[in-house]
Amino acid sequence: MKTAHDLVSQAKTDIREIALQEAEAAIQQADVLIDVREADEFAAGHLPGAVLVPRGLLEFKLSGTPALSSRDLKVVLYCKTSGRAALAAQTMQSMGYLNVSSIAGGFDAWVAAGKLMVKPEQPSFE
Repeated sequence: MKTAHDLVSQAKTDIREIALQEAEAAIQQADVLIDVREADEFAAGHLPGAVLVPRGLLEFKLSGTPALSSRDLKVVLYCKTSGRAALAAQTMQSMGYLNVSSIAGGFDAWVAAGKLMVKPEQPSFE
């Protein structure tokens, strides 16, 4: 029986994973940067310009959002440490997306490297 780790390891052999040092350039060249973490993780901080599409909704959001439906989109994905993003990249490739990559190390590596992250501002009701 395969474990989640086995599935992620297999996915990483099938996808393009970009090194953290190459991530900023890849993001600048991308049509869309997708954060596949959960909403609470996204709210706690995310990469500038990222769009939230949780891993569990990925296939449905891609199919139901015209702006994300083109298989020629240049897409960069990330999650907390890169496992969910690798699985998401593999899924997108199986859906016919041609230019998908995942950031090695994910959000945690990004923050540890001191790179910019943003948090949504909450309205003040005072």
